[in-house]
Amino acid sequence: MGVAEVEGFLSTLAVEGKVAAGTQNQALSALLFLYKEVLSIELPWMETVVRAKRPQRVPVVLSREEVNRLLAMMDGRFGLMASLLYGSGMRLMECVRLRVKDVDFELNQICVRDGKGGKDRHVPLPRRLREALQTQLERVRLIHQQDLAAGLGAVWLPHALARKYPSAPREPGWQYVFPSDQLSRDPRDGEQRRHHLDEAGLQRAVRNARIRAGIVKPATCHTLRHSFATHLLEAGHDIRTIQELLGHKDVATTQIYTHVLNRGGHGVLSPLDR
Repeated sequence: MGVAEVEGFLSTLAVEGKVAAGTQNQALSALLFLYKEVLSIELPWMETVVRAKRPQRVPVVLSREEVNRLLAMMDGRFGLMASLLYGSGMRLMECVRLRVKDVDFELNQICVRDGKGGKDRHVPLPRRLREALQTQLERVRLIHQQDLAAGLGAVWLPHALARKYPSAPREPGWQYVFPSDQLSRDPRDGEQRRHHLDEAGLQRAVRNARIRAGIVKPATCHTLRHSFATHLLEAGHDIRTIQELLGHKDVATTQIYTHVLNRGGHGVLSPLDR
């Protein structure tokens, strides 16, 4: 198939199949990979493709009462992680990849390293979670000591830091706050390491808690981040501050949460109620 056939296929997905924009983009990426990496054929940019429209949707947000019900159905590490997502506004993987050295109890803040766009930022460390986090870090310390005694204890470091600082992978500060229960062999270099918890476990735990709490909204881990931003706006915090906490590049991205400030259906008195 040539460019015309590929363009026709992708356009058909949008026009006749009425697929979501993400589905069409996934098909496009797969075809580009096939042609470039497998067939060694460079496809010119396909200008005539009819692109599926990406709908503008407001985020799913839980009320404070719904958040409390959801978190009440969770315990252990997953309960702590879900509470952190809501209490700090971190993304799922930012929480999963959190390192011990980036939790600052003195300043009551967490440093999020290499977030979306490769940016670092600081988010609040909820005072209510201090004790639970300290207990978790003590557990991490014991696990790390056991791994060191077994001749292991090294973690993966990003950006070739392991070569620059050879001893850093075994230092306590670089260990994951939420380490996996199992050791695994790193496919990148064959070394046996203790990686972080699988994010799928937290996603399943949040879903199960939502069902048990009787919450009908399609809430996910990311919903807790949306709720964090929305509740801060409701509390009167300015949008620029929330932009910084969320790590948004543009304030326009953060403005989606302004639906709580007497915009849309929230805060508007219906004619039937006048």
